[in-house]
Amino acid sequence: MSKASDYRVIVSIDFGTTYSGFAYTHIKNKEKEIFTHTDWQDYAGRFKTPTVLLYDDGLKSVQSWGFSALAKRPKRKKEKAIDKKPVELFKLHLGNMTNKPSLPKGLDYKRAITDYLHEFGKIVKIKINDCWKVDFFTQVLLIFTVPAEFDDKAISIMRECAYKAGLLKDQFARNLKFMTEPEAAAIHCMKSLKEHNLSVGANFMVVDCGGGTVDLTTRQLLKGETLSEITERSGDYCGGSYVDQEFLKFLESKVGANAISQVRENHYGQLQYMVQEFVRLVKMKFTGDPSEFEDTELELDDICPVIKQYCKGEYLDKMEEDEWTINLKFDDVKKMFDPIVKKIIRLTDSQLHLSNNNCSAILMVGGFSESKYLQSRIKQEFSSKVKLISIPPQPVIAIVKGAVEYGFREEVVSTRVLKWTYGTDVARKWREGDPVNRRLGDGRIIAFERLVKRGTQVNVNDKVYQSFISYDATQRRMGLDLYVTPQDDAEFCDDPDVKTLGNWSVELPDSTNDDDRSILFTMIFGNVEIDVTAYNSGTEAIFDTKFELDM
Repeated sequence: MSKASDYRVIVSIDFGTTYSGFAYTHIKNKEKEIFTHTDWQDYAGRFKTPTVLLYDDGLKSVQSWGFSALAKRPKRKKEKAIDKKPVELFKLHLGNMTNKPSLPKGLDYKRAITDYLHEFGKIVKIKINDCWKVDFFTQVLLIFTVPAEFDDKAISIMRECAYKAGLLKDQFARNLKFMTEPEAAAIHCMKSLKEHNLSVGANFMVVDCGGGTVDLTTRQLLKGETLSEITERSGDYCGGSYVDQEFLKFLESKVGANAISQVRENHYGQLQYMVQEFVRLVKMKFTGDPSEFEDTELELDDICPVIKQYCKGEYLDKMEEDEWTINLKFDDVKKMFDPIVKKIIRLTDSQLHLSNNNCSAILMVGGFSESKYLQSRIKQEFSSKVKLISIPPQPVIAIVKGAVEYGFREEVVSTRVLKWTYGTDVARKWREGDPVNRRLGDGRIIAFERLVKRGTQVNVNDKVYQSFISYDATQRRMGLDLYVTPQDDAEFCDDPDVKTLGNWSVELPDSTNDDDRSILFTMIFGNVEIDVTAYNSGTEAIFDTKFELDM
């Protein structure tokens, strides 16, 4: 397994739902100084760039991306031309959410991810080459951060897209590693824990509030500045962009759902600019304190003039009466925040419950964590249970910096809590109560055999053993496919909640000796992969393979 010392440069990439960024350092940097890229096209000083693409008319090539694909201030004159609609939120297609955002007809989400990483990767390569003359494919360790709820399929697709985007020499290159976003944030937050005098043995929770997802993890601070995971990671789709969606629902009540739909479809740039104005003038300033709030007027004929073309009936009459001005009051804005904030509070409460309320600190990171209202609600709900609730400096880059720190010292992650039950398929004797239709001609049945249970805390490089023996002397291969399920156990490998992590089989010798047909199966839980070994005690043959660790 590759390690940091095999490389000269570490680069971490935070491919986000709404914004993306990267950080980097040189292995021999004595101060271990981590640099965050801030020179995005014409927008210097920004830690991240939008995860947005703009294609040409035939979707043949990327016309622009990032900031340059975003809308500029619209012209006041009446517009009839149809805007090109940028592609965004395509990362959400990697998750298991329902109602995934639509993409242009003919555009696959994998291609969108690949195209974005290709453009993004150009900037990464140029920056690293400007700093140090290194071979990007052999001397640079890449660390991608992913949401806590991503499964092995999503991670596998990310690897495939990174390869097709030109970031890897081959699809299974060892210089690409994955880690969860809250795990990266927890590593970075260890510095904050020192400042607050949290001692070894203290538990702390990291709540990573991004644009699309919110991810949580609870860790314990161990000796030697290492971390132990003590609960299952959790997360949901309730990031800051969902407040923007609530704002658009509010607008629908003023101008009609059809008007917003038509603007979204035909003049997306103006819709986007209108949302940006809401974020700038209202969202980031909202504290939840009525005494600090001033009603905000949004002049739709200025920030979205094209909307007049689509507003009809009673909505048109009312808007003309109000001179196309929307007045946002305190209760209006609070209603936009509350459904999202309540979800985050529920997630935090569930994490706290999993740790038996034994938590010394809650650290909030990610772009949405800068919301004063979200901060105040978290403190209001949990300050009586948790003595420290803090937002570290520059929370928006906690993840990308923590991932680089992990690259320096992977042993910082001491243990993980398994999110899945792992098992394989075995042939056993049919028993009373087993489904009759599953009984094979030889009186056996293929069933799920649990190897390790969900919720088990495993040390990095812990081993799990299981012995198997072929009951049929004529059998020449033994299947050792690996399956995962969110349940504590399963009966069969084709149960609805069981999925295949990987297929594998090993050779058996032409022998009737039981020892020759016996296999010792070993799983080793590494940082990002599961090493699997099968040892035949009779022939002393050793077989091995790897599976992506379903984080």
